[in-house]
This record gives sequence, C-alpha cells and structure tokens, in this order.
Amino acid sequence: METVYRKEFSRRWQHYFPGAELPVAFYYADSPRDACRVEEPAGWRCFIGELGRVRRGESLAFDQAAVSCTGGKRYLGFTKKLRPNFEYFLSCGIEDEMEGERYKKGPELVRQMMYNFQDTPASGKYIIFKRWDNLGENDDPEAVIFFAHPDVLSGLFTLANFDRPDLDGVYAPFSAGCGSVVQYARLEGLRPEPRAVLGMFDVSARPHVAGNLLSFSVPMNRFREMAANMDESFLITESWKKVQTRIERELKTS
Repeated sequence: METVYRKEFSRRWQHYFPGAELPVAFYYADSPRDACRVEEPAGWRCFIGELGRVRRGESLAFDQAAVSCTGGKRYLGFTKKLRPNFEYFLSCGIEDEMEGERYKKGPELVRQMMYNFQDTPASGKYIIFKRWDNLGENDDPEAVIFFAHPDVLSGLFTLANFDRPDLDGVYAPFSAGCGSVVQYARLEGLRPEPRAVLGMFDVSARPHVAGNLLSFSVPMNRFREMAANMDESFLITESWKKVQTRIERELKTS
C-alpha cells in the first residue's frame, strides 16, 4: 500500500467522518510478515471477536488452526468442509442430538441455499488483518472492512452508489458474520462491477460487536473508486455537514 495514498485517505476520512474509526484491511500471504501470528485457541471462539483487536490497532495473522469455528474456516477460505448435518444446524436441529439455530425454516431450504454456494479458497497460508493506518508499503489489501454507526453507514452507502446508474451499489447477502466481511467482499472483487457488502446481521456474531454497529466491506478495486469520488460527492454539501456534525458529536460522547 502506497504510504501517500494511505495517508491521503486517512485525511479525507477524518475530514468527512470526524471521529469514525478507520477500516480494517485484509490480504493473504504465506507467512505472518510483520503481523502477530494468532495461536490455536484452546476451545471455540468467534473470529469476529478477534477482529476487535485489529480495530484497536493490532495486526493479526490467522492460519487455519487459529480459526476454531468450522464456518469461519470455510468463509475465510481454509476449507470447503461443512460441519456434519449443517442443514439441520442452520435450521430446526435434530431432536436429542443437535439444537438448531433456526436461521432457515427447514433443512431443505439450507440445501437449496448451499447448492449455489461459491467457495473462495485462501490464496495463502495466512489471512492478515491490519487497521488502515498500520498498512505498510509491502501490504496489498484485497478488501477493506468498516465497522460503522448508522450515520457513517449512510455516507458509505451513498458513496457506493454515487457513480452507478443502477440502484444496487450495496449488497446485503444472508451470511455468517465472517462471510459478510471476507468471503462476499472477495467474491464482489471478481465481478465486472463490484458492489459493497453490508453485513454483520448474523445473530450469532452480533454479541461480538457493539449493538449500534454493522459492517460495510468493499473490495479494494471498488474502494479506490469510492475514495477518488469523495471530494466531488455529496460529502461536500450542506446536507452532509448536518450529518457530519452529529457524527462528530455522538462519537465524542460514546
């Protein structure tokens, strides 16, 4: 990541979204590089909770062993395997054997949903996460992830639609939390006209983020386009200044 570009976006971000946290970026590599290698956990833990450390400024590298959740391993591209009886786990469960999450009405709906599932294999042994201001010259992010309040989301959402003739600049797929911030952002990066991904609706992942936050993930090719448009967009209008003032006021007191 070019240092000048990284600093310029940080400057624009602070100007238009005063006090809002910078995004997290990720990419794959065959070594942890200068990030801290995350050790294999003793038991189950949600990967989304670990991203809180990155948002606070740590740079972390996860290999397959560091991700204990079966779904997390798959959505981060480390395996194609699903947990046994996944269609029941996501729906009604199995009496005396497994409690279902009841996110789908029945197992057949899950089977139909998974029929069109697109795998996104990891392109390296590690997936590395860094906060935007910690990116170095040798880092080449694949996507960025914002964790944002409603007013900040409104700005990101509108910016993602600013230079498009359609109404679909943002996509909100049914997904696990880790899928919405990694897998679908990677898939969008392969599309001719990539979209941003609104996420963190996963009820299981919600306890690992603040109640007033959602995620907004953007493949890097689309992110560069959005950032280039900031200074000629609605962000320079009086309408946005009213929202901007509230963002600054509310984030100062939160």
